[in-house]
Amino acid sequence: MWFFIVVLIVLVALVAYLISAYNGLIRRRNQIENAWSQIDVQLKRRLDLIPNLVETVKGYAAHEKETLDAVIRARNAAVAAPSTPAAQAQAENALTGTLRQLFALGEAYPDLKANQNFLALQEELTATEGRVAYARQFYNDSVLGYNNKLQQFPTMYFARMLKFERREYFEADEAARSTPSVEF
Repeated sequence: MWFFIVVLIVLVALVAYLISAYNGLIRRRNQIENAWSQIDVQLKRRLDLIPNLVETVKGYAAHEKETLDAVIRARNAAVAAPSTPAAQAQAENALTGTLRQLFALGEAYPDLKANQNFLALQEELTATEGRVAYARQFYNDSVLGYNNKLQQFPTMYFARMLKFERREYFEADEAARSTPSVEF
């Protein structure tokens, strides 16, 4: 009789553990999905600001067409990029590079630099960049927790059986990691 009670207790404990492990994996996976949607929201906000910024700059630096076209091409590529961390990171890094060129035009044109629309859009874009950076960090932290859970014993066996897969981080490319050189 005691044997059956012990076996029943072990089975109940095992089922409770499996339910807890499964719910934990689902919670972490959903947290990653939520974090990704927050990145997506901020990136879309950023993409919506860019046409207004380009139009403002056009009025002051019309002969800088190449830079303005590069920004628009990079924006369109970011809009069309697949919704995966690697593809989005690559498109956003290219867009960031062209935006740096656009902001450099503000330095070259004092009237543009003093324009309230340009300053407001630049400020809004800078604030959005901060939000994007925070959203990326939250996403990567969520991926870390999820991937760690997938690799921990004994959850790793249960996760494999249910086909939970590792997630990729939202990473900057090598060019974004290098320090720009400034020469006077």
